[in-house]
Formats: sequence, C-alpha cells, structure tokens
Amino acid sequence: MSILEVNDLSVKFRVRDGEVAAVNKVSFALEKGEILGVVGESGSGKSQLVLSMLGLLASNGEASGSVKFDGQELIGMKPAALNEIRGDRVSMIFQDPMTCLNGYLTIAKQMTEVLMLHKGMDYQTALARSTEMLDAVKIPDAKNRVKRYPHEFSGGMRQRVMIAMSLLCKPDLLIADEPTTALDVTVQAQIIELLNDLKEDLGMSIIMITHDLGVIAGISDNVLVMYASRAVEYAPVHGLFESPNHPYTKALLRSIPRLDKAGQEDLYAIPGNPPNLLHLPQGCAFAERCDHQKEKCLEDRPLLRSVSDGRQKACHLDVLP
Repeated sequence: MSILEVNDLSVKFRVRDGEVAAVNKVSFALEKGEILGVVGESGSGKSQLVLSMLGLLASNGEASGSVKFDGQELIGMKPAALNEIRGDRVSMIFQDPMTCLNGYLTIAKQMTEVLMLHKGMDYQTALARSTEMLDAVKIPDAKNRVKRYPHEFSGGMRQRVMIAMSLLCKPDLLIADEPTTALDVTVQAQIIELLNDLKEDLGMSIIMITHDLGVIAGISDNVLVMYASRAVEYAPVHGLFESPNHPYTKALLRSIPRLDKAGQEDLYAIPGNPPNLLHLPQGCAFAERCDHQKEKCLEDRPLLRSVSDGRQKACHLDVLP
C-alpha cells in the first residue's frame, strides 16, 4: 500500500527575469517500509521536490499538482493542519545542520520541545528519550552533551543531532536531504545501518536525497533520477546499477571513481553544463550533453514511460548502447 502518492508535482519560483521551473510534473509512489533514493546533480530539483510536499517553499515559490500522504492531500493544506503532520508523522533531516539548529537554545530544549508538542510528554520523560536517541546516533557522553549548545558541537556532531531530532517521534515517513554529507565514511555507515534498522523495526518509509551513489546503493529499494527539474529514470536499485536505461544515469555511474581501475584511466566527467531552468529547451534537457543525441532529441521532449519490470525512463532510445 502506498503511503505517499505524488502526481504531476511542479514547483515554480517567481524571480526578476521570469519563472524558474524547479520541478516539472514529477510523479511517483512510495510504499510503506520502502526506501526511495533521489539522485541528480545540484540544481536538478531534488530538495525543492520534498520541500514543496511539506509546504516549506520560499515565499516566491508555488507548488501545483497532487501530494497525498496516507490519503491526505498536502498541496494547499493550511499551515496549522500541516504542523500536526510535520515533525510527527512526517519528519525531515535538513541539509545544513549549521543553520537548522538554534544557536541560542540548548540541544535539550530543542529536542524535548518536539516530544512535548507532538507526544504530550513531560520534560523529564522527553529529556530521557532525547538522550536515548543521541546515544543511538553515536554521540559520546549523550547524557551531558544534550545540555550543551550547538556551537559546542562539530559539524558532523550537529548533523547527528539533526538526525536524532528527526527520529524522536518515530515518523511514518522520513525525508533525509543529504543526511551524511558532513560525516566521515565510518559514521556514514553507522547512520545508514541505523536508518535500515528503523525501517525494519517501525516499517518506516524513507526518501533519501543524496549526491552519493554509494549511499543510494547501500540503503535504497528504488531510485528516482532527476535532471533539470524532471524525473528521467525510475528503477529498482540493483537494476539501475547493473543496467541504467537513461544516458544521464549511465553518465553519473561512469563518474564514480573505481578502486579496481585507480590510475589506469582518467576519471570521466559529464561534458557541458545543465540547462538554464528559466529557459528549458524544447526537446530533451540532456540532449546537448548526451553521447547518443539525435535530431528528435532536440525537437521533442521525451515523457517518462514504462519500459519493463517496474522501470521507467524519459528517453527516445529504445535500448541504451
């Protein structure tokens, strides 16, 4: 059963030069207990996709389409109603822990507030639960450090605090926007293991946004690939890594350094730059950077279509060479 159904979700921002199409008619469904990885270059629309679901766009942004969480329509929902869902049934790990924590309040104050508001706990019970969650994300001496201020933590430690805070209410859906960016590889593995455990124990669904395809390979069930505000491929994680169906996905995978070929060949880089979102091309947005470009690609934008075994792609090529 789908806990989240997204249909034709679009996000536009009004700027001085016109309208920026940050997300263009993206559709997908997320099942209960599923982990969906969302990948793509910076500016592809990954973060705006999830921020629009929770009503967290900037004041010049506007979302359209449909986002149904457990049958409830989120697009257009009043802020008071959204506040009952955000932080409780749907939680988000934001990308920048340096600015997401309030420097004037202790970690204890910021974490207990969540539990007191959404779960009705008293302060001491909420403090004990907060300390337990800091322990779970491997913060040393959590009992004492919970009483400290954000500036007393390193960047990686603040990221772990953000992860702990998002998991306090054991949400049905966790949205993680680059949750392991500031962490070293060992801690990354611990966080991925923690999220996998929560998925198994609570049946929690997760949307994992990241640039790191290694993280996607280690945690996701399915993967949504975005390019220039649009979804270009959707596939089960193993199928995507074994045989990508879209030239952009294939190029992303070629860009990953490989230990078995270290020093034997130059690292591949995708040529060119992403298109200007103010003026998206008439045809395929990836055509100018694609090794398999044809005349049709420049004139006719391919739609996301089913190809086989639950896989979808937005490409005119029937088979990728």
